Amino acid sequence: MASSSKKVFEVFVSKIPWTIASKDMKEYFGQFGQVKKCLLPFDKETGFHKGFCWIGYTSEEGLHNALQKDQHMLEGATV
Repeated sequence: MASSSKKVFEVFVSKIPWTIASKDMKEYFGQFGQVKKCLLPFDKETGFHKGFCWIGYTSEEGLHNALQKDQHMLEGATV
């Protein structure tokens, strides 16, 4: 049986402005709980990220807190 520390509680985020970096995502979503990972895939051709990411929380509480907020605004854009 896997230990509970191996669990990751993820939320998918889309419509991310190209000016936002992975560290910005971690910082913003970190206000809801401890972020274990932030996967922001990049397009090799353009050098920009693809406009979506997965935020992984260490606890279900962090995920729940993030999902309680109706809209998330980053640099004036709703994500």
